[in-house]
Amino acid sequence: MAGPKQHTDAVDAVVIGMGVGGEHIAGRLAEAGLDVVGVEAELVGGECPYWACIPSKMMIRAGNLLAEARRVPGMSGRTEVTADFGPVAARIRDEATDDWDDKVAVDRFTGKGGRFVRGRARLTGPGQVDVDGQAFTARRGVVLATGSRPWIPPVPGLDRVPYWTNRDAVSAKEAPESLLILGGGAIGAELAQAFARFGTGVTVVEAADRMLPSEEPETGALVADVFGAEGITVRTGARATGVRHEAGTFRLSLEDGAELTGRRLLVATGRRAVLTGLGVEHVGLDPDARALEVDGRMRAMDGVWGVGDVTGRGAFTHVAMYQGELAARDILGSPAPDADYRALPRVTFTDPEVGSVGLTEHAARESGIAVRTGLARVPSSTRGWIHKAGNDGLVKLVVDAGRGVLVGATSAGPMGGEVLYGLAVAVHADVPVDRLRHMIYAYPTFHRAVEDALRDLG
Repeated sequence: MAGPKQHTDAVDAVVIGMGVGGEHIAGRLAEAGLDVVGVEAELVGGECPYWACIPSKMMIRAGNLLAEARRVPGMSGRTEVTADFGPVAARIRDEATDDWDDKVAVDRFTGKGGRFVRGRARLTGPGQVDVDGQAFTARRGVVLATGSRPWIPPVPGLDRVPYWTNRDAVSAKEAPESLLILGGGAIGAELAQAFARFGTGVTVVEAADRMLPSEEPETGALVADVFGAEGITVRTGARATGVRHEAGTFRLSLEDGAELTGRRLLVATGRRAVLTGLGVEHVGLDPDARALEVDGRMRAMDGVWGVGDVTGRGAFTHVAMYQGELAARDILGSPAPDADYRALPRVTFTDPEVGSVGLTEHAARESGIAVRTGLARVPSSTRGWIHKAGNDGLVKLVVDAGRGVLVGATSAGPMGGEVLYGLAVAVHADVPVDRLRHMIYAYPTFHRAVEDALRDLG
C-alpha cells in the first residue's frame, strides 16, 4: 500500500542558497510581495562574511598596520614591532560575528515577508523542490545560488593529511611557526602576507610561472618581489607531486625533487561550483558541468535562474550581487540590460593592493584585438616619491588600438583597488583615450599615475 501523499507548498519562488547573491534576490522578491522561500544549509550570508571577504580583510588590515609601523625609520627589523596573533584573531572573529549574524540575517529576510527553511534542497522536477522532506512548488521558478567550494588538486597524499582551506586559516587561534601554501592566486597571496606579518615563516608554491597568474605578468613579478623582500619564499613553476604529514610536520614534494616542510599546509588553488546533489538532472541540466550556464538575464532555462559562483563568472561577491539584481528584475518582469562583464573589476588585497578591470594584455590579444599598452611605475610618480616606504606599484593600460578605448587596466600600489574606480568607469563607458588624456588629475594623488601611463602609450 502506498504511503500518505506528501504535502506540497505552492509558492512564487524558491531560492536555493542564501549567500550574498541568494540573500539579495530573495529579499528583493519578498519586498515586491512575492511568496518566497529561501533555503540555506549553513549560514545566511554565505562564505563572504564568515570565512572569506570580511574576516580575511580584517586579518590583512591588522598585518598592514604592523608593516606600516616597521616602515618607520629605526623600526625596520621584523622583531622590533610585533603583535600576538591570538588576541587579534579573537577580536576579528568577535567583530565579524557581531556585524554578520546568521539569526539577524534570517530575521531581516523574514521581516520582509520571506519564509526561511534550514536544510539541503534539491530539484525533483520543473518547479519542484525538496528540502529534507519538505516539498515546494515554485510558480514562477527556482533560483540556484549555491556558491562554490575549494578546489583540491589531485596531489598524491593530499586526501590523507589535515590540510587547511581558507576557512581553517581565518579561524586559526594562533599563527603557526611555518606555513606552506599551495596556490599563488588571490587567496593564497593575501593569506601568505597576512600570516607572514605576524611572524609565520611562509612558502608559496604556484604551478604557473608567476604569482597571481590571472593578472598581468608585471603584477605577478611585483608581488613576488615584495614578498621576497618581506621574507616570504615564492616558488613559481613548481608542481607538487606528493604530500605527507609526520610528527606534526607537512612534507611537500615538488616535481624538481625538492621537499618543503611546514607546520601547516594551506590549499588555496581556487574554487569551483558543484552542481551534483542539486537534482539539476531532473530539469534537463548537466550535474557534471563545471558551472551553470546562464544567459544575460541569469536564466539557465525556463523557470530556473543561476546567481553567483555557480555561474562560473568569477567567485566575487560583487558579481553575485550584480547577478542577483538582474535575476530579480527578470523574475519581477522589470526591464534591465543583459549582464555585461566587459568591465568586471577584481581586487587582490595584498600590499601592494592589486586592482584590475576588463581584459589583460594577453586576453585582449587572444581575442583578436590590436593592442597598445602603457605602463607607469608608482615610485616614479610624485605621490609615490612622497609615500616612500611601501610605495611599490604600477599602472598598466590595455587599449584597443582600433577603437581608441581602454579594454583593460591594472592599478597596483597603495590603495590600488580605490584607484581602480576611474579606470573601471573608462572601460565600462568606452571613454576614448584622447578624452582621458585631457582630464585633470588631482595632484599629488596615486591616481595621477594614470596620466603617466597614458603618456607611455605614445
